[in-house]
Amino acid sequence: MSLIIGTWNVENFCRPLPAGSAPNPSRCAAKDQATYDAKVEALAGAITEIGPDLLGVQEVGGQEALDDLVAKLPGTWHTALSNHPDPRGIRVGVISRLPLLDVKHRKDFPDHLHPIQVEDQGDDALTSEMGRGGLAVRIEPSPGRSLHVAVCHLKSKLLTFPNKQHSTNDEHLRARYEAYALFRRAAEAATMRGLVDELLQGDGKNRNVIVLGDFNDEWQAATTQILYGPPGSQIGTGGFTHPDNPGDANRLWNLAPHILERGGFSRIFEGQHELIDHIMISHSLLATFESVSTGNEKLPNVVEAHPAAPHAKPSDHSPVVAKFNL
Repeated sequence: MSLIIGTWNVENFCRPLPAGSAPNPSRCAAKDQATYDAKVEALAGAITEIGPDLLGVQEVGGQEALDDLVAKLPGTWHTALSNHPDPRGIRVGVISRLPLLDVKHRKDFPDHLHPIQVEDQGDDALTSEMGRGGLAVRIEPSPGRSLHVAVCHLKSKLLTFPNKQHSTNDEHLRARYEAYALFRRAAEAATMRGLVDELLQGDGKNRNVIVLGDFNDEWQAATTQILYGPPGSQIGTGGFTHPDNPGDANRLWNLAPHILERGGFSRIFEGQHELIDHIMISHSLLATFESVSTGNEKLPNVVEAHPAAPHAKPSDHSPVVAKFNL
């Protein structure tokens, strides 16, 4: 049987504020009902064309928005959402044609990882939890066969300075806040790696595990590599075809090289093509992997000074979709 698994940052997918509400720039909300309805239709059309069996999603405003989306999709769908959104109200989730079992939520940093600095000062200067919580589910593609899927959305490289400003002329301030963003993204990656270890149980040669998400960095970035586990053996490296015990039992492989070899990308930032949305798989799934692709020809250009600028397309990210033959 074939199984199609994907990930998509659906960019500020939130219902509009109730009629008569004052604008609130600190909350995710569609401009108006017509804009929201058009986005729902566009997302549903793209997902129907992709035909996934399971799709990890990021930047979902709440259960109501997710319900609106699956109502437009053919067939029966099951959903799960993280119970830990960011201050704007966006979070990760999953939609699946198969029932979702053993739903796990993750936000707290693992043991021994101390609180990190994320602001210059104030009550929120330190944190010990993910900005947007991670999520894991289990599905059974066939009787007795499980697939564990984790979804995350790590800290963006887009910076927010004091007073919610997105730009500054103070280069000392900029450097500090770049470091804070990196601290957080690294700590969030370590937190997700802890969740992956629970899913793998040291038996990745037999346990089917997939990690999906917007990692906000390239596949060779240090923060992304935290998710891989033991170093070496990634696709396209000299060690890929050599067995590595016990490394293979604890390792994840990123499918990014198969996308990059065809010039693929998942976002355009300041005119530069980036692949920051990733699918990672355990050893047991390497032999079942068939293909991976993106649909990036329609992406808008994201500009750092205006990170929340509205876009006419369904999202500023491309879906990344992989096919497996189980």
